[in-house]
Amino acid sequence: MERTHEEVTEAIRALSKVSILRRHLLEKEPISKLCYAVGLQPTVFYRCQKEFFENGAAAFEQKRPINHSADQERIAYLQKNIQTKGEVLAEAMAEHVGAKKRDRGNSDR
Repeated sequence: MERTHEEVTEAIRALSKVSILRRHLLEKEPISKLCYAVGLQPTVFYRCQKEFFENGAAAFEQKRPINHSADQERIAYLQKNIQTKGEVLAEAMAEHVGAKKRDRGNSDR
């Protein structure tokens, strides 16, 4: 599945935010110098930092497999539907063949 332009842009923004925070937290670059270099208001930097720490636990959570249950349910429904149609068709064909045999038997007399 392809990502939309907005999703790609948001992912780039997220990577940029992490990069900026990393420069301050690990490389000890002053916030004022960092914000000036990237054209960012200090309040935006602090908001990003707050968000980063509030959502930091997600980085350590175990990754759950993507839930494709809706797709799986639809596939199961469609497969059952096809199976039911096949059974109905087989039954109708059996009745049709039986009727033809009866008609042939009646015409021979």
